[in-house]
Amino acid sequence: MSIVIEASGISRGFNRTRLEHYGDGLRHVMDRFLRSPWQFLRRPEHEEAFWALKDVSFEVQQGEVLVILGRSGSGKSTLLKHIIGLYRPLEGEVWIGDKNLVTATGKERHQLLRSFGVLYQGGALFGSMTVLENVRLPLDEFTDLPETARNLVAHSRLKIVGLAGTADTMPAELSGGMQKRAALARAMALDPRLLFLDEPSVGLDPVTSAGIDDLILQLSRSFGITFVIVTHEIASIFAIASRAVMLDDRSKTIIAQGTPAELRDRGDDPRVRSFFHREAERNENEKQVQPA
Repeated sequence: MSIVIEASGISRGFNRTRLEHYGDGLRHVMDRFLRSPWQFLRRPEHEEAFWALKDVSFEVQQGEVLVILGRSGSGKSTLLKHIIGLYRPLEGEVWIGDKNLVTATGKERHQLLRSFGVLYQGGALFGSMTVLENVRLPLDEFTDLPETARNLVAHSRLKIVGLAGTADTMPAELSGGMQKRAALARAMALDPRLLFLDEPSVGLDPVTSAGIDDLILQLSRSFGITFVIVTHEIASIFAIASRAVMLDDRSKTIIAQGTPAELRDRGDDPRVRSFFHREAERNENEKQVQPA
């Protein structure tokens, strides 16, 4: 299989002491930041630095479902925003095919951004637009197709995700699971072969979440779509992931890669084991409370 995405050395850091140096309150700090942001957003060079991501590298193979997992605060969504071009890394590169998203500019960058679709964490549907209008929006913005053709494509995407008959419905009238499906249909509007999903099952009941998992697998197998998915839902990870990378909330880097079963059964790192076995971390200095 060919490599679809290659992230190399992605880092994002903040110099904590530079923030503490001003010490005159948030307003003064923000004023300094707006005037000279790069004095804060740079590679930290000391132990007091704060890392959002640190030297993150991985590859995504064509046709696989790669899951980015980790505890809350580990940088999963931040990493995703770097990969899709919303954030520019302070260090590192993001290759999509043979194009470097970090250095791409102008027409090349626009074409690269249109080559994939994104489902944002909350769905991000426009509440003042119908479901059909939401799904059709990328076609309205980026194609010269006549309206009849754009409507036809949008209807077909809604049918693929199981929402045929909801075209004239407003997003507020849909359930949470249906909103996620509509957002996925919009992500597929331009027929991408690569989709990024940020927490697609968050806030959904187990049955609805399983339905989203089944849809992802169906799209992967039927259309050969490559998925990169951020989630911490254990059931979904084992249901859909062909491979997973795990971020650590302390070191802010990848601490494990492999299939979910490999990470669960043969992971040597206690942080990996505690995640997959739902074990709370224990402080070695914590005193055991004795019964009275």
